[in-house]
Amino acid sequence: MRIFISSVQKEFAAERKALAEYLSGDPLLRRFFETFIFERDVPASDRRPDAVYFDEVRNCDLYLGLFGDDYGWENQDGLSPTHLEFNEATRQGKTRLIFIKGADDDAKHPKMRALIRDAGDHLVRRRFNSAEELVAAVYASLVRILEERELIRFGPFDATFCRNAALDDLDQDKISRFLGLARRGRNFPLPEDTPPHEVLAHLNLLDKGRPTHAAILLFGKQPQRFLITSEVKCAHFHGYEVAKPIPSYQVYKGTVFDLVDQAKDFVLSKIDLWVGTREHGTQAPTKYEIPQEVVAEAIVNAVVHRDYTSNASVQVMLFKDRLEIWNPGSLPPTLTLEKLRGPHASVPHNPLLAEPMYLTKYIERMGTGIRDMIHRCRKAGLPEPEIRLDSGSFVLTVRRPATGSAPQSGPGQDQGGQLESRLESRLESRLESRLESALAAKVMLAIRPQPLGKAAIAPILGHQTVSGELHKQIKRMVDRGLIEPTIPEKPTSRLQKYRLTEKGQALLAELEKPGGKP
Repeated sequence: MRIFISSVQKEFAAERKALAEYLSGDPLLRRFFETFIFERDVPASDRRPDAVYFDEVRNCDLYLGLFGDDYGWENQDGLSPTHLEFNEATRQGKTRLIFIKGADDDAKHPKMRALIRDAGDHLVRRRFNSAEELVAAVYASLVRILEERELIRFGPFDATFCRNAALDDLDQDKISRFLGLARRGRNFPLPEDTPPHEVLAHLNLLDKGRPTHAAILLFGKQPQRFLITSEVKCAHFHGYEVAKPIPSYQVYKGTVFDLVDQAKDFVLSKIDLWVGTREHGTQAPTKYEIPQEVVAEAIVNAVVHRDYTSNASVQVMLFKDRLEIWNPGSLPPTLTLEKLRGPHASVPHNPLLAEPMYLTKYIERMGTGIRDMIHRCRKAGLPEPEIRLDSGSFVLTVRRPATGSAPQSGPGQDQGGQLESRLESRLESRLESRLESALAAKVMLAIRPQPLGKAAIAPILGHQTVSGELHKQIKRMVDRGLIEPTIPEKPTSRLQKYRLTEKGQALLAELEKPGGKP
């Protein structure tokens, strides 16, 4: 926004210069404002000064008047340039800010006193005695304008409205699916036929009828259209440091539910998985080298508690010896890294974002996340997770078992189980390459022994709920003829299950052959 600074030039030379330098140097205000000062911004020309003044007043967004003792030279009608500029800004309906030098007006020119009275009939005026006081007063006024125009915020980020977003940018099916999960998971009080608008209002996800940032992140059709860096970047390195070439790199987009599920699937598809024998049932027991609950908790924490005003994204990096998860932001003032390891209150960075994640059982609200990860890592024979703050990011590191060691699994992990583990892992890797999706590969292997419904498939994948990505991949594999519903005539039946087709079984048999290529 362009600010026209109006005053008697000679009287306010120091103040005009101080204002211009401050506004161009302040990190916040320079993003929104630029100033016009006649003696600095107008080159020599054959135009009359008053014509230049009027053009600039008409083109400005804000008129900033500095009124002092002097009135200035007068035209044939007895009016000074400052007076004329004020009148023109008034006629044009510009936002006007008036600052008066001095505690009283006794020493001021009579016409200046009249101008001050005229301005006071329409505007709130501020007084100042020095350039420093003027700068502080102008700063406060401009910040208030930015807040009133909703260009900056002082409330929680997730509670403020998302600029340029409308209710049509929210996916009603996602809201309805959330409602069902929340009712089953936490006895959410709203009935399943509640209109989406009422669900959003109940969750405080609307600001004057407009979707908040939390609403877009939770239920948006394309959240990254409005919040570009809300994506999650996942990378797998074969070595111990970040280095090119990167064997596997994915950038995931979607709602926070999608981001958590996709990032977790990425990690679980890359780490070692022990698969036991089926001697005690049709479903073989499995165990990841890093407990999948630890992987899920670390990723959920990063997505839910990150600073969404940052230009950085959540990064999930898997190295040969560790899993690192970086999320932009810091700890709230009441918490320290040491306190995180013990009992502490839950202080979510994005409370309106955290609540729906709690209702769908993605997180708890007891501040136990880090302690749970510590406990599960100890139980799996792994070192405690490491946490640190690094360059404006919260970093969590989970150490992987030493190369060649198997996860601790207790009785039943015999030689046959280890052999089956290697064969199953090789098959899953080949299948992932063919299907171009780790989640699709896991689904096919999950339903291989027997048909399963989506609700039964989800926990096998390590999901607490049936995610949008799971719906998508199942539909994709049905369309490709690899799997089929057991009740095709009732596609939405609650008894619906999925099984491999002959084509799907043939694909698995082909990939299981020694030396078979993906």
